[in-house]
Amino acid sequence: MASGKALYSIAVVVIGFICFVVGAVAVGLPTWGHFYSCESNPNFDQGYFGPWRVCKRLLYYREKCGIDVSKFRPSLAVYIAGVVAAVGVSILGVFCILSVLQLAMISSKEKVGLKYTHLVMIKLALALLATLLSIAAAGLFAVQGDDRGFYLVRGEAFYVQIVCIVINSALFIMSVYDALFSRREGGDPTTTEEAGGTTINNPGFKEGRGISMTDASGKPYSTNGHGSVASMNTTATTLTGLSDSTITRSPLRSSLKKPKPKDGMGIQNPGYSGHSPPLNRNGSQKKVRIQTHSTEV
Repeated sequence: MASGKALYSIAVVVIGFICFVVGAVAVGLPTWGHFYSCESNPNFDQGYFGPWRVCKRLLYYREKCGIDVSKFRPSLAVYIAGVVAAVGVSILGVFCILSVLQLAMISSKEKVGLKYTHLVMIKLALALLATLLSIAAAGLFAVQGDDRGFYLVRGEAFYVQIVCIVINSALFIMSVYDALFSRREGGDPTTTEEAGGTTINNPGFKEGRGISMTDASGKPYSTNGHGSVASMNTTATTLTGLSDSTITRSPLRSSLKKPKPKDGMGIQNPGYSGHSPPLNRNGSQKKVRIQTHSTEV
């Protein structure tokens, strides 16, 4: 999975270089548009223009470039569009420089200059800014329209700028996912994963503050200053003929608190209460014989 994330980051770097090349071509081409004089204009004039210069076509495939070579004058928006496009290409150049650092981090798995996650976030911001500037450049150039006896045709550089908008948008979307991947586990190649420790089971290990409980009641022991008192409900059932009964014994106290028998004979039954409650069954009373286990001395 980590290698897949590295390959994705490399793909983002490649797209960034492509955007830089396409943007530089769009800015460098002089043919952002072509102008032709209208039929009503007695002085036929034609040529091409861009943000930086205007060129007039002459006979025999010659051309003359300059400011005053033609009566056609581009608007100020065309010049601003060229400046905005140049700034966008410069931002893509910075993006490519950071991409080189990113490739160095991926290959060496060490931090180079910046933290990897910070570098990816800066690239994301640059991709967004380059996309917005390419859109602004195309929009400003589209403001130039037919006027003063000339009609215009969009040139090759304008359509290259449209392509630049598309790939810059793709670069921004890929940069978003690259930033998300860098924040996940294994997305930062400069961080080394710590080897997990070996766990050895110790069957004799017990927690320091464990809770003990009886099998019969399932209730924990409560501890006081005189020892432990077991809270336990036991049930003794004796069948005599067809009758049955259930007697609930009182909680057992600690052996430290048991009173000693006065006569010293026999073994006491802590569950014996001295009398048995009568049981009603179909309106009749029946006595229940309680079996106890005692040992004579």
